[in-house]
Amino acid sequence: MIRLFDLSLQLNGFPIKKAKAELDKIVHFSEEEYVSFLESKKKEIVDFHLKNNSFYRELVGNINVQNWENLPILNKQNLQKPLEERLSNGYSKSNIYLNKTSGSSGTPFVFAKDKYSHALTWASNIMRFGWFNIDFNHSYQARFYGIPMDFIGYQKERFKDFLTHRFRFPVFDLSDEIFEKFLQKFRSKKFDYINGYTSSIVLFAKFLEQKNIILNEICPTLKACFVTSEMLFETDKKLLEKQFGIPIISEYGASELDLIAFENPQGEWQVNAETLFVEILDENNEVLPYGKEGKIVITSLFNKANPFIRYEIGDIGILDEKSTPQKPILKKLIGRTNDVAILPSGKKSPGLTFYYVTKSIIEDDGNVKEFIIKQTHLDTFEIEYAAEKELVSQQIQKIKEAIDLYLEPNLNFTFTRKSVLERSNRGKLKQFKSYL
Repeated sequence: MIRLFDLSLQLNGFPIKKAKAELDKIVHFSEEEYVSFLESKKKEIVDFHLKNNSFYRELVGNINVQNWENLPILNKQNLQKPLEERLSNGYSKSNIYLNKTSGSSGTPFVFAKDKYSHALTWASNIMRFGWFNIDFNHSYQARFYGIPMDFIGYQKERFKDFLTHRFRFPVFDLSDEIFEKFLQKFRSKKFDYINGYTSSIVLFAKFLEQKNIILNEICPTLKACFVTSEMLFETDKKLLEKQFGIPIISEYGASELDLIAFENPQGEWQVNAETLFVEILDENNEVLPYGKEGKIVITSLFNKANPFIRYEIGDIGILDEKSTPQKPILKKLIGRTNDVAILPSGKKSPGLTFYYVTKSIIEDDGNVKEFIIKQTHLDTFEIEYAAEKELVSQQIQKIKEAIDLYLEPNLNFTFTRKSVLERSNRGKLKQFKSYL
């Protein structure tokens, strides 16, 4: 069979063969070789951007760049200026990969990758999916994603899906009628794997649970399910494993960078140390030791078109104590830095804590399909939920008690039932949002 996927990359000017060869070399370095590769790559990318990128030169100013930890932290606000002002010399719209971030962190911007670094991104994807016997050239993907709703954008995406051997299930309408149609597709097509947004895949699993259907009994070709872009809770993972009957793998990535961490077959969240360098910093931008929680800061080792050097992605996480430079393990991803609730007592709490507490109570009877939490004032929160029937006062009382216990007492909650919850224009569900 023709290797359509590799071919389409090659034809679009992404040198995938060369990228695969380089990645293979990096993966097989000894520990000493890897450490010297990392040091020389860090130095090389900084030198390149200081010479060729006026945006980065200006950001760095006149500090001593010999010491890595002196380099400034780049954030999303820095990047919200016209791309022309951020492109390196020698790069223009004609010889780069151009895209924009999803803005799930509230600050979208346009970014560029040079063609080689984008080819490396694909090589790294191909390798990681390969751990689970998925081959982009031949494996058939069931894709739970958003899709542009304008005619041309829609057709373009569908054509891309055809080339990359995937079938798309748009996630904007997730009613039972639509899920019924999804189910027919799984009955009639030989999908090898599922890939897409966590929240929509979890909803599909709940639908299967109600129907008492195990997905790989009606679609026996399914090998694995990869969830991305939103948190996967332990209880949801168990539900997915039960209803799909296949391994569930979590990935964590950012469109402007690469796959950042990908669950390996041993169940560890292995950080991509081939094309990225990941650091965990405290609020004074000091590097934290393994095992400590802090801001995730990432350097793209190969992207010459746009500098992503010590780039604060907006997430909080912990690297496992057993990490090594060559094989860092992400122990925990705690969520977005801007998704923190500030409470009347001055206490700060990750928005996901609310989500966690409420989730554990609401889910018992399967009535509530999903919900989002919005903080509107210091002591006031709105919970919007999609459900068959209204929550009863007993359930609300239980939620309030749990929140008193986990967070603090005297917070005000309103509960609003909706038939569907609002998703972003990409189809993502933002689980917690602070309007303070």
